[in-house]
Amino acid sequence: MMSVLVQISIKPSQQKDTDFILKSSLFKAKLQSAEISDWRIRKRSIDARNALIKLNLQIEFWLLGETRTPPQYYVPQDVQTKPEIAIIGAGPAGLFAGLRAIEVGLKPIVFERGKDVRARRRDLAAINKEQTVNPESNYCFGEGGAGTYSDGKLYTRSKKRGNVLKALEWFVHFGASEAILVEAHPHIGTNKLPAIIMAMREAIIEAGGEVHFNAKLTDIQIIDNAINALKINDESWKPFENVVLATGHSARDIFYLLHKRGVHLKSKAFALGVRVEHPQYLIDKIQYHGADQNPYLPPASYSLVEQIDGMGVYSFCMCPGGIIAPCATSQEEVVTNGWSPSKRNNPYANSGIVVSLEPKDLPNYTSNDPFVCLDFQKKVERDCWEVAARTQQVPAQRMIDFVEGKKSLDFPKTSYQPGIVSVDLNIVLPPMISKRLRKAFSVFGKKMKGYYTNEAVLHAPESRTSSPISIPRNSETLEHVHVKGLYPCGEGAGYAGGIISAAIDGINCIDAIHKKCNKD
Repeated sequence: MMSVLVQISIKPSQQKDTDFILKSSLFKAKLQSAEISDWRIRKRSIDARNALIKLNLQIEFWLLGETRTPPQYYVPQDVQTKPEIAIIGAGPAGLFAGLRAIEVGLKPIVFERGKDVRARRRDLAAINKEQTVNPESNYCFGEGGAGTYSDGKLYTRSKKRGNVLKALEWFVHFGASEAILVEAHPHIGTNKLPAIIMAMREAIIEAGGEVHFNAKLTDIQIIDNAINALKINDESWKPFENVVLATGHSARDIFYLLHKRGVHLKSKAFALGVRVEHPQYLIDKIQYHGADQNPYLPPASYSLVEQIDGMGVYSFCMCPGGIIAPCATSQEEVVTNGWSPSKRNNPYANSGIVVSLEPKDLPNYTSNDPFVCLDFQKKVERDCWEVAARTQQVPAQRMIDFVEGKKSLDFPKTSYQPGIVSVDLNIVLPPMISKRLRKAFSVFGKKMKGYYTNEAVLHAPESRTSSPISIPRNSETLEHVHVKGLYPCGEGAGYAGGIISAAIDGINCIDAIHKKCNKD
């Protein structure tokens, strides 16, 4: 017999009253406490649709004689003498691929172009304070990948891609709070992720795997349509028959390298726009129906989407109590993203507001050019750098000023440390983007009364929402469609859209390699 699930609603102030929650859920399930062996809160979400805000809880009961399903812990084995596989990139796809390889008896050799998670901090400080970009170590490159210092959101809609619960339970195993198993929109926080990432790396090394930093893939050797060897840092060839390519959505040099070596690539839909920052108290007031800040409720978030002139315009990576970060990977570009600490206690709320673009929407589109979207993305980032005094400051404009085409004369405080420059974003952004953003902000203001305000500041651009290129692979073997032994993986290859989906894809690629090795 399966466990019993029931739904109850409680006041936010009752969320820590376990006796009340248990009694209410037993009553709803028509059970007595003597009839159950165990129980837990399985899911928790906020229902703020009405002025009387509630928490919706899903409660799971196990009846007498039943046993709670144990967590899917990470189970290592000694792989020092096992067959080696190369993993390029130590983001969530690469790290989870390394952990899964150890579970199935393969020796992962992880090559990460950036620095370890602690050493990265100095390079992030240099971007923020000195406006100097290290192209190998920044918010996108380094141990843990882009997600480490960009919030650690674990929510995913990709339920069909793999075992979401397993990925979450592995995070808990390596130090994350068990709350991520319960919250509808789980989040670790940039301040807590580094220790978890280091624990994963140490587990890989302890089992006999290897993790190399400052180790950049610089060439790839393909013989008879199969992977044969890799060059790291332009040194001697290292033989590998199986390579998991988990380089992330910003490793543009890898796309060019693959193209040079004849590996088939495709242009891919992506999104581009701005990162909008409101005062957090304003978003709280809108979402919580004008009430004073409830100490039992977290800083409010929002999700917006609208079709504007045939294209989707939507919020992306919304960060309550967050900070806007400089995420360029080259000196002559500016890029924004957002993150939040675990408590989400900064006075600002930020979110990408982006326009969804298909390759065919772009002016220079040709079906045989895999770089059409990447070129468009790069041009916007460089144009924004040019108008912002060629620094890591970003062009900015108040929201209503942007819609009305007026340059902003002053600004409220911003969380973006390098600073902002007043620019009419209608001039610097492509017309197909700015036109739709102007319309969308007016519509969003009607959906969320108070959202459309000059207290909100637009920071441009938000351009790294996903990879503008995909690396096609066989849907069954997960190998590249033409190159055996090459496993395009995660966001950079076009098969993930966040930490959890990337982690799952890393696991899936290793399972595919393991299956192939067993056949051989």
